[in-house]
Amino acid sequence: MKVFCLTLAGALVAGPLSLPSALADTVVKIGVAGPLTGSLAQSGKDDERGVQLAINELNAQKVTIAGQPVTFQMISQNDQADPKIGVTVAQQFVDLGVSAVIGHYNSGVTIPAAKIYNDAHIPMITATASNPQLTQLGYTYVYRLGANDNTMGSRMAVFAAKTLHAKRVAVVDDRTAYGTGVADVFVDAAKKAGLEIVDREYTTDKATDFKAILTNIKPAKPDVIFYGGYYTQAGYLGRQMKTLQIDAALLGGDGICAPDVAKLADGALEGKMYCAQGGAPLKSIAGGETFREKFKKTFDADVDVYAPACYTATLTVVKAMQQANSTDPQKFAPLLKTSTFPSMLGPVKFDQTGEWVNPPVTVYKLTGSDLVPLATQ
Repeated sequence: MKVFCLTLAGALVAGPLSLPSALADTVVKIGVAGPLTGSLAQSGKDDERGVQLAINELNAQKVTIAGQPVTFQMISQNDQADPKIGVTVAQQFVDLGVSAVIGHYNSGVTIPAAKIYNDAHIPMITATASNPQLTQLGYTYVYRLGANDNTMGSRMAVFAAKTLHAKRVAVVDDRTAYGTGVADVFVDAAKKAGLEIVDREYTTDKATDFKAILTNIKPAKPDVIFYGGYYTQAGYLGRQMKTLQIDAALLGGDGICAPDVAKLADGALEGKMYCAQGGAPLKSIAGGETFREKFKKTFDADVDVYAPACYTATLTVVKAMQQANSTDPQKFAPLLKTSTFPSMLGPVKFDQTGEWVNPPVTVYKLTGSDLVPLATQ
């Protein structure tokens, strides 16, 4: 008995650092990566906030895994929408010992970064990188919580033919993995739908002047112009379409589906822009408006596009940890492909390639400064 008392007294004298480690929370690091500067910073910040909101809620719930209290920590990195920086960021996450990564935003960044995560056996869930190639690489630890370009590009081609009754289509893409991928799918589906591709032009994801491209397109008199790229360039493209008096609707995938496009276009795309986005509108799903209110209260900002999906991806990772009774990625990651997880977005189930099974897709119309949902399929 004297030996026990002396040992306990020694531990107390030594201070709290000498108390048994079981009394301390296990810290689980969740990485989130995307463009936090540059033209896509608004989207990158929106994704980051979705992850942070999920982590705030998890920590408030005082989650335990394998009987051990767990504290979740978000580590955010700016990949600047640059593939080389994205690979560096991925290696930093590995070195920091993250248990999972939510991101990246751009397909061209996500695809090379995915190899780093897969080799390190760290699950990565992207809500936004939609190039189909990502899940065709055979990576065990890569998942997509969204619709890919095959779904969105083909959906917009059918929409152009059957809803807008377009006949002639011009296509522009920014030569990124995302932009080219979604444009190629659109072209193939458009041809099958009976549309005539009257011109195909190319630009970059840094361009602001589209007058030369539009001058080439104008004589072909397209009913619609499909843009494979992101919302910043789509805004400038729409503004210059109006300047050159090109009376065509602008179509695109989820890359242009952001409220900021209205401001960048300076009203030129009012009622004339349509885009596809993975997922259902917040207003139409249970808990959607509650999420919007919590988001606004926490960040003093409105939900942009993919914060709900990044929020859901984070919660899904933790549900897999709880089901596996482990924070070890090699133990919980396999469950992501064998289990179905309830979520605000509906059932989350990934197939063996890492694709979300039956992802909903919504077509939106730009009305004023809002993206108004037309239909979800």
